[in-house]
Amino acid sequence: MSHESKYLLTEADLPHQWYNVLADLPFPLDPPLHPGTMQPLGPADLAPLFPMDLILQEVSQERHIDIPEAVRDIYRLWRPTPLYRARRWEKALDTPAKIYYKYEGVSPSGSHKPNTAVPQAYYNKLAGTKRLATETGAGQWGSSLAFACQVFGLECKVYMVKVSYEGKPYRRIMMETYGASVVPSPSPDTAAGRAALAETPDSPGSLGLAISEAVEDAVMRDDTHYSLGSVLNHVLLHQTVIGQEVIKQLDMADADPDMLVGCVGGGSNFGGFALPFIPDQLKGRKRQIIAVEPAAAPSMTQGKYAYDYGDTARMAPIVKMHTLGHDFMPAPIHAGGLRYHGMAPIISALYEHGLIEARAVAQRAIFEAAISFARSEGIIPAPEAAHAISVVLDEAARCKEAGETKTIVFNLSGHGHFDLVSYDRYLSGQMRDFAYPTESIEASLARLPQV
Repeated sequence: MSHESKYLLTEADLPHQWYNVLADLPFPLDPPLHPGTMQPLGPADLAPLFPMDLILQEVSQERHIDIPEAVRDIYRLWRPTPLYRARRWEKALDTPAKIYYKYEGVSPSGSHKPNTAVPQAYYNKLAGTKRLATETGAGQWGSSLAFACQVFGLECKVYMVKVSYEGKPYRRIMMETYGASVVPSPSPDTAAGRAALAETPDSPGSLGLAISEAVEDAVMRDDTHYSLGSVLNHVLLHQTVIGQEVIKQLDMADADPDMLVGCVGGGSNFGGFALPFIPDQLKGRKRQIIAVEPAAAPSMTQGKYAYDYGDTARMAPIVKMHTLGHDFMPAPIHAGGLRYHGMAPIISALYEHGLIEARAVAQRAIFEAAISFARSEGIIPAPEAAHAISVVLDEAARCKEAGETKTIVFNLSGHGHFDLVSYDRYLSGQMRDFAYPTESIEASLARLPQV
C-alpha cells in the first residue's frame, strides 16, 4: 500500500447509521429559544418549519440513528466518496508531512450538501409536504436541495444571496435544471425582502437575510416546509457519513491523523468530517482539529458566544452560538457559502470547550493555496474548501521547517468548476482581501437579543 494514491470503499461500506455526537458530549447544549417568547422551543414550535422526523432528530440523544434504505439507495449514486493521498502535492511542497483529503466533489451537485438534502427531502415527502423553501449562498446547498426535491417529487423555491446570484450564474442554472425556482435575495417575494430592498436597494444580500425570506415563505404556506443546509443538529448528523467513511479509509491506509482540517461557515461539512473523531478526543487521543473560516466572516475567531437569532428578520429560532450578530452584512467574498453570521451550536460548544481550534484566513491566501493544490492534484477546489487547503499549506511548510512528519487530513468539500470567475479575478490581480471591521462587529453584537 506504500504507493497508493486513493483509498476506495465499496457500497457495502456505506454507513447504515448517522452518528449523533450529542450522546457523547460531557456537557449539554443550551436549548434553542422561541424568537417571540424567548422560551425554550418545543416540537410544536418547530412544526411549521420541519417534519416531525427531523424535529426528533434535532433533539435526539441517541448515539446512532438508522439511515432509511430509501436514502441509502440515493447515497449510492456517489457514496462512499474517495480518500486521496496527496503525494504529488507533498512532493511539490517538499514537505515530510503526509497529506490526505476526503473528496466530496463527486456528488451529483459537486459538494457534500446532498448528504443532508436527500434525507431532508425524504422525510418531508413522508410527511406529505409538497414544497420546500430554502436559502443558498454560493449555490452548493441550493443545487443539492433542488436535486433532492427532484428525486422525491417536491417543488423547490431557492432564495439565493444576490451577490452570488449575480456572480455565479451557473449555480442558478444548475438549480433550474433540477427544476427549482430561484430568485435573488433580497427579493420582492417576501415582506423581509421588500423591507431590505426599501432600506438598501443595491443590497448584496446575506445568508441571514435569505434565511428570513425562506422561513417567511414556509410559514405563510400550508404546503411548504423550510429546509436548512447547515447549523442545525440534524444537518450535522446527516453529514457524519463523511467522517465515518474517513475512519475506515485511514485504517486502509494504515494512517493515524495528527491533524484534521475543514472549512467552516455554518458548520455542516466540518461537522460531518470531524464529529466522528470527537469520541477519541474525549477519550484522550488528542488531535488538532481545526475549523477554518474567512477573515471577512470571523464568527468563531472574533464573534461572541451568545444567544442570537438565526436570521436577519428575527423569525428563526434563537440559538447559543458564536455569532457576529444577526444583522451582520458580510463583504462580497467569493466563498459565498461561508458568509453566515453564526456558527452551528454543536461546533460552537466544541470550540468553547477547547475540543477544536479555529483559524481565520484571507481571500487571496486561500486562492494561492487552491492553485498550488490544483496544479499538483488536478482538482480545482471550491473557494470554501480552499480555506482548509490554505491551513494545510501552512502546516506542511511548518513540517518542512521543523523536519517533522505529521499526518494531516482535510475535507475537500466541493469542486470549483462553477467558481472560475473567482479564479480569474485572482489570476488577473483584481482580487482583494476583506477584513470585517472590529467596530462593525461591536455594533452588531450590541444588538444581540437580551436573553
